[in-house]
Amino acid sequence: MELIHSSNYYAFFQSDKERCFYIDFGQKVVRLSFCQLLALRQKVWAIRIEDHFDGELNAHGFEILALCNKEHLFVLNTLEILDLKELLIGAFSFFDICVPTSTRAQRV
Repeated sequence: MELIHSSNYYAFFQSDKERCFYIDFGQKVVRLSFCQLLALRQKVWAIRIEDHFDGELNAHGFEILALCNKEHLFVLNTLEILDLKELLIGAFSFFDICVPTSTRAQRV
């Protein structure tokens, strides 16, 4: 396994031999195929961080994240969600497909 990117809470690994990816969530390491990794990215980017600061929309500031057809379940706070977003951006920048088209246009 090769470390691709790490953040404060998480680490992202790639295994060429097994042709899969791993995310170390601290208390658990999750094995992901590329399709599952794309699904995770979609779920994480769909989380509205603004809602964490509105007591009516998200009173507790937590998100429940189910991975790999609900095989893994995580309860993450606001800081962990932000860190996971940063991890995925760093991991996908390794593949040069990290940013949605609208954001990529703003960077140029």
